[in-house]
Amino acid sequence: MRVVIAEDSVLLREGLARVLTDGDFEVVAQTANADELTKAVRRFKPDVAIVDVRMPPTQTDEGARAAVEIRAESPEVAVLLLSQVIEATHALTLVSESAEGFGYLLKDRVLEIDDFLDAVRRVGRGGTAIDPQVISQLLGRKREEGPLDELTPREREVLELMAQGLSNRGICEKLFVSPKTVETHVNSIFGKLGLLPAQDEHRRVLAVLAYLRA
Repeated sequence: MRVVIAEDSVLLREGLARVLTDGDFEVVAQTANADELTKAVRRFKPDVAIVDVRMPPTQTDEGARAAVEIRAESPEVAVLLLSQVIEATHALTLVSESAEGFGYLLKDRVLEIDDFLDAVRRVGRGGTAIDPQVISQLLGRKREEGPLDELTPREREVLELMAQGLSNRGICEKLFVSPKTVETHVNSIFGKLGLLPAQDEHRRVLAVLAYLRA
């Protein structure tokens, strides 16, 4: 899986490159600002762009805005945002059209290398990897009533874990319930959100998209 890294901290950028290389990823470019990032994506056409939200020159949201531009220009490129802050506006923009291949992790909460590498792989395959704190902030925004209001508290809990990128097995372990129970909840979520039978992974992404849009 080919990866471009955009991070202005040299130590962190080199550390990410080393971790990814050791994890059997191919780091095709390392960039220090948003302009270099967009040029690298156009040149190397990576599978995943790992992007710091705050980059030079203003250290505000250059990285997030570059990620939005990349998704618009090259929707096949997955984007994983890494940040010390939650930038909700651009996060919502990035999933407004498609939640496929999108991740948002908080740097201070990435504690295990293997978990980070799994998140990159999942996003690169078209899945999601969103930190629970990011989800909580997005859900704190005002919204209109919709299909999500029909979900039970347990179904909303399952859907939130789906948004974090957990598989059915991972949800079982998190909630201490049986695989059959999780499968029942997931199918109920699909039904209430009007997601017709299709490939399950595709429906999971669509469910997460509906969750974040709301």
